[in-house]
Formats: sequence, structure tokens, C-alpha cells
Amino acid sequence: MFLEIAKFILYSGLIVLIAKNILVITLRKLAENLNLKAKTVGDIAGYATSMPELLTITISSINGLMSSSIFNILSSNIINLVQYLASIIINKNRKAFTNRAIKVDIVLVLITILIPLVLVWRNIEMNVIIVPAFLILFVLFLYLNNNVHKLYLQKEDQQLEKQIKKEEEKEKGNTRKTVLYISILLGTGFLLYVIGELLGETLNNLCHQFNISEIIIGILLGFITSIPELITFFESQKHYKAQKNDAMLGVVEATNNLLTSNVLNLFMIQSIGILIYAIF
Repeated sequence: MFLEIAKFILYSGLIVLIAKNILVITLRKLAENLNLKAKTVGDIAGYATSMPELLTITISSINGLMSSSIFNILSSNIINLVQYLASIIINKNRKAFTNRAIKVDIVLVLITILIPLVLVWRNIEMNVIIVPAFLILFVLFLYLNNNVHKLYLQKEDQQLEKQIKKEEEKEKGNTRKTVLYISILLGTGFLLYVIGELLGETLNNLCHQFNISEIIIGILLGFITSIPELITFFESQKHYKAQKNDAMLGVVEATNNLLTSNVLNLFMIQSIGILIYAIF
């Protein structure tokens, strides 16, 4: 049993380290090379930092551990919000909460926590009937996020567009770098898949051979898979401070990272887990 626990810690840690030190950093460089806006970079970071959840949910579902997957998502989304708030407070960016776009995004984030809480509390079975509703909510949340940003963050967008134009005049995007970053991302995805397979075997052993609760497994996975978000929340705000830009841009990036990650975790990744569970 101790060997399996050691494997669980090792494989989970490797997924986080790869996501943090390769996946997230490479995506940041790719985004900067393409001169993307803060919101877009935040969205990309959200997709990147949800890769560990995608792997763990997929692996759990293949091994029939549906309960662990919902607790993984629930704990991940709660921890993401706590980490985000901590990063805002530590970086002294609390005044950003007065912006209506940020307020709406936070409300949407709270809903991504409330929904799985209700599912767990009411003991609602996670089956394919839920998937269409989740997909509709996914599109709805992204639609709301895009529109509130257009309405209430025009000043920041205009400021960033001016900065991007200046950067484009100095240096055009390097095509070779873009190809390199994409190649690294593909290689990283394959590496994560291999480690994920090993983690899946370990999870199966822990639950079926040693009778460890799926709930405990799910919560532990939630803590582990939320570490990349912690890194990106702080990094995004420090990045704009170092560039001597409006601190609000860093908050926009961090907030979109949070929202995209939570929405993706609950509506898309959980749906994938449900479908895989139904098939296997």
C-alpha cells in the first residue's frame, strides 16, 4: 500500500511539475510571441492549467471512479478561487473588484462551485443526461464573459492594443519560435498522457485493492491539480507590473484564467469523464 501511495504522489507531482514548468511557460511564450491580449492569454492559461484535471478525470473515469472525479472538480474549483483571491490581496489589486466585468466573472466562478456542491449534496447521479446541459452552460458562460469584457473593459483593451502595435513595429512575431512552442506543447501532451496512464493504474489499485474512499482520492487530486493555477495567478500580475503596465491587465488575465479553468473543469472535462465512464 505504501508503494502505491508513493507512486500516486510521484505521478501526480510529475503532472503538476510538467504543467507548471513546461506547459504553462511555453503557452505564455507562445501568447507573447503572437502579441495576444491579456484576456486571451488568461483564457489560454485556463485551458493549459486544466490539463492535469483532464488527465486525472479521464483516468478516474476509465477506472470506474466516478465519485472521485466530481470531488476532484469540486475541490479544484474551490481551491482555484481561494488561490486567486490570495493572489489579488497579496499583489494589492483589490480595487479591481470594483470593475463590473470582474464582478460578473467572480459570480460565474461561484456558480461553477455551487453546481457541483448541489450535485454532491443531492446525490445526483452523474450520467449522460447531464452532458447536454453542461455543454449549453459552457457556451453560455463564455458568451457572458466575452460580452461583459467588451462592455466594461474598453479602456484596458484600447491601452493594450496601443502597446501591441508598438511592439509589432519593433519586432514582428518569430515564425520559428511559434513552431518550436507548438512542437513543445505536442511533446508535453504526449508525456502527460504516458504519466497519466501510470497514475490511472495506481488509482485503480488504491481504490479497489486497498479500499481507499473515492472521495478522499478526488479531494487529494483536486489539491494537486490546482497548483498550476496558483503559479499562473501570481505570474500574470507580476508580469504586467514588471512591464510597468496597468495592474488591471494582470487582474484581467488572472480572472480569465480562473474562470476558464473552472468552467472547463466543470462543464467540459466533467462531461468527458461522464461519457468515458458510460462507455467503459
